[in-house]
Amino acid sequence: MSTGTQWIATPATKKLQITVGVCSVVFTIGTTVQNFVIINTELVEMMMRTSGSADPTASAPGFTLGLRIVGCLYILGNAAGILALRSRPRALWWIVLAVNCTQGLGFWAIPPSMWDAATNLYGTWAIVPSAVTDGGALLLTVTMVLAMAKYRTAWAQQRTVTPAVPQVPGSSNVTRGSRG
Repeated sequence: MSTGTQWIATPATKKLQITVGVCSVVFTIGTTVQNFVIINTELVEMMMRTSGSADPTASAPGFTLGLRIVGCLYILGNAAGILALRSRPRALWWIVLAVNCTQGLGFWAIPPSMWDAATNLYGTWAIVPSAVTDGGALLLTVTMVLAMAKYRTAWAQQRTVTPAVPQVPGSSNVTRGSRG
């Protein structure tokens, strides 16, 4: 005898998939802009000077490289979320949740001197990509956690258990019709 758990979609499942997928497209673009257009050595030097760093000219290139590596990891994580438009594996759920949960903390992780330097160097528009990705990631995290609390599973699916069916050794699971 074997029993199996199956997951069936609820009315919220497809909406959640589309929300995650579309947000992931926006966050991938926003993180890419932030990582390769806004973040540069000049910006990091300005940020370091504002925060009182001893030698920003020497430290900025290494710090910029570190920021870009982290940014690339978030770009990959956000891009993975785009797969939600086509499928909903549980592993993808947890990856998307982890990426968005940590990216949503950007408001607290990014020092105020970075926001000031970006605004001084590029104007108010320089904070838009990070504000959209960090704020949006926070909202998406809350949405995903609430869906998980309500449905008690990933992707707002419903769990069904198939009843145990006795199996005759050597037979297949295919039901054969009678000839007659």
